Amino acid sequence: MSDVKIAAELRTEFGKGAARRLRRAAKVPAVLYGHGTDPVHLALPGHDTMLALKTANVLLTLDIEGRGSELALPKHVQRDPLKGFIEHVDLLLVKRGEKVTVEVAVHVTGEAAPGTLVNLDQPTVSIEAEATHLPESIEVSIEGLAEGTQILAKDLVLARGSSLAGDPEQLVVNVTAAPTAEQLEGEAEETAAEGEAPEGEAAAAEASTEAPADES
Repeated sequence: MSDVKIAAELRTEFGKGAARRLRRAAKVPAVLYGHGTDPVHLALPGHDTMLALKTANVLLTLDIEGRGSELALPKHVQRDPLKGFIEHVDLLLVKRGEKVTVEVAVHVTGEAAPGTLVNLDQPTVSIEAEATHLPESIEVSIEGLAEGTQILAKDLVLARGSSLAGDPEQLVVNVTAAPTAEQLEGEAEETAAEGEAPEGEAAAAEASTEAPADES
């Protein structure tokens, strides 16, 4: 994986007000930590940071004003829940050659046997690899797999130099029988029935809304 260069400035102002001013200036507040060093508070260019973070586990070369270059991995990205823009980034300081543990996305390719349903039980798996050689994803072929086939974490083909960091018996992909038309119809009828009020309750509700008869 090639690294992405990002120019970074040191931050001296903190708090919500300072963060808002940074964002108005099209910059992203960030903090760099790791290797027992004191956290370094940074301001990153918003557009460049957004583009870089589109790549999973991207390796960043930070050109920090007055401090030189550092390698970092994004550990936590905070986004605005409505507009989606980046509000803050936590960055982990790494060194060339050292191994780190990251979550890597699982991508399913191919088509299983007819009449089956493929469930991706684990969309990501935890692996350990060199910080400068992190895979963006792990591909899993399901081509022609029959009903009942299960792919565990230990069955995944990892990139050279990578190893599992999580449970090797973790179920990742499960191939089951696709529901029949009769089963789908039965489920639809059950759902419809659950949405209807029982006759007794419906009658009682209707009676309670009727006006009392005129006895005069």
